[in-house]
This record gives sequence, structure tokens and C-alpha cells, in this order.
Amino acid sequence: MMPIATESVKRELCALADRIGSSHDYRSAMLEKLRLAVPFDAACCTTVDPQTHLSTGAVTDESVEAIHHLLFENEYRQDDVNAFESLAASASPAATLSGATGGEPAGSARYRDILRPAGFTDELRAVFVHEGTCWGHLSLYRRSGSPLFREEEVAAIVSLLPCLTDGVRHTNGLQPPAGRPKPAAVREPGIALLSERLELLSANAEADYWLAMLRSRERIGPDTLPRPVRAVCMRAMDGGHTAQLQPPKPQVCLSAPDGQYLTLRASKLFGAAGTGTCQLAVTIEASRPSDILPYMTDAYRLSAREKQVLEGVLRGLSTKELAGSLHISGYTVQDHLKAIFAKTGVTSRRDLIWRLHGRYSLPADGDTAK
Repeated sequence: MMPIATESVKRELCALADRIGSSHDYRSAMLEKLRLAVPFDAACCTTVDPQTHLSTGAVTDESVEAIHHLLFENEYRQDDVNAFESLAASASPAATLSGATGGEPAGSARYRDILRPAGFTDELRAVFVHEGTCWGHLSLYRRSGSPLFREEEVAAIVSLLPCLTDGVRHTNGLQPPAGRPKPAAVREPGIALLSERLELLSANAEADYWLAMLRSRERIGPDTLPRPVRAVCMRAMDGGHTAQLQPPKPQVCLSAPDGQYLTLRASKLFGAAGTGTCQLAVTIEASRPSDILPYMTDAYRLSAREKQVLEGVLRGLSTKELAGSLHISGYTVQDHLKAIFAKTGVTSRRDLIWRLHGRYSLPADGDTAK
């Protein structure tokens, strides 16, 4: 394997997100650049809902795609080493399978049942965490014949994570165009029914539309169930295998190519008593503005204080009221507002509210509220 050369790669990676607006395209290009610092044979880069940690889409290659459904099962329904939720909560944001098992990878069900049969001998996992919130994760793989990942390579990935995390956050929320864009057409909720083996049993016309859109968004075939649908279904079936009193809801919010946001939810439906079978109902519908705000503020790279000011603006607070609630001067509030205006490309509070709130609340021209 080639020597680590992170500084030149870091410069290229840090500039990448500003040149590429699409999350999928950014992650594809990012993986190609990353290979120059830490070589790997296969990879998967996934974005997640920051509230529920459920997948909102993945970029993979063919070899990982073939086992992706098994990796999902392992992550959401089994206890194993280097689980992404555990990494996100730990002090170390990256780890290898060989290191976590003390050189005995057969102690991991993921290795025994999924990776080894697919020809992989080691895995390096990392999480994209910003201010305690996880926005996605990365998996790098090496095949038989390639060396195991070294500690120096783990350290190289850790050194690149701030830049990668910023890129993932920035491209994860699709920024609307300048001015006052026309709101996306309002559609009725899509409803789909799946078996406990995640086989699509039935769907209304709206669900067929949204499923096709989600497949196009992830660039997967018509026979592949989109990752966000798989994720909410597995969370609904399992309720979360971690020791949480209240596991996150089986729900994700994600950006669609047309500029609007979608919320997916899943519910577990039980069959007749004694049958032991279940089905899953999935709904897909336009997101509420409150669901969208975390994505949009990160897409514009607002600071923590700027987010607080923005939340106050959306609640209708005046400059004086904002200053009092945040214990800062009115002049400081105005400075934060100027920074927010510059980042979002607006010139007034009214346009700011429309940009980040109103355009998702109103029907498109010609549509009527239901």
C-alpha cells in the first residue's frame, strides 16, 4: 500500500464540498480523493438523520452493494463491535475491526457471516460527528491479500474527519436557489406495505412515485429497496437493540432532488394472534418545517449562536427580545443577522423566513391546501 499523504489530500477534500452541491456526487468524489491517503479495496459512505441515526442514503460500490442488506441487518438488529452508534458516542471516532477484536476477527458476527464470505479481511469505520451530532459514517474495506489497516491509517482518517464532516453536513441539505423559488408541488402521503422480510407487498400511486424518486436519488435499481426505507423498517421491527429506554423513532428526514424534504416513517403491524407474523406500513410525505431546520442550517454552515438567532427570528422575536433571551447586545444580534443573511443569500428577515420556512409550508401555484 502507498504511504500516507494527508496534507495534500486534506486541501483537496476541504475544497470539494464547495464545488459539488449534490450529496451523492460529493461522497463519490470524496471517496476517490480519500483513497489517495488511505488505500482501500471497497467503501461505503452513508448519511444519517441526525435525530434518529437512521440511514438517509449510501454511496457504495458493487462488492459492498451485494452485502449491503446484510450489513444493515447487522447494524440495526445485532450487537457487534464498532457499531456506528457506539462510535458516535465514544471518544474515538474511528476504529478497525482487527483492532477491536484484538486480532481475532472471528469474534465478530459481521466478519464471520458477512465480510469473510465476501472476501474482506479488515474494515475501518469512522463517524461524521459535529458538536455531538452524527451526520453519517464511513466504512473502508480490504480484501484477502491486502494488509490490515494500520494505526497510522486510522490516525490519518481521524485527522481528515473534520473536513469530511463539514462536507457531509454542507451537502446533506440541498440548498434552495437564490431568490424566492416556486414551492414544490404538494403530494398526498405515500403508503406502502412490506413483509417482515422487507418485500414490497402493495403501495399506492404516491408511494410508487416516491420510491422511484428515492431509487433515482441513490442511483440504485428498481428491485432494490431504498436504504431509508430499509432503515426505518428495521428500527420499527427491532425498536433499537441498544440499551436505551426510549430508542429513536423509526423516522428519517431527507432532501429530495426537487428541493423539498421528505419524512419517512414505519410502523409494525401484527397479524392474527398466534401467527407470529408481522407487516410494516411505511409512509412517505413532505416534511414539516420543524423537521427541515437542522438540515438547512447545516447546509448554510451557520454557527451555534447563529442558529439560536435564527430560531428566535422564526419565532417572531424582535432584535430587543433576541438580545434579552440570548444575553447579548442588540448590536451583536445585528452582527449575527448580517452573517446569517450573507450565508443564506438574503437581505431581510422576511426573505430569510421564506427561504428557511415558508417555501415548505405553502402549496405550489395552482395547488390548493387539502
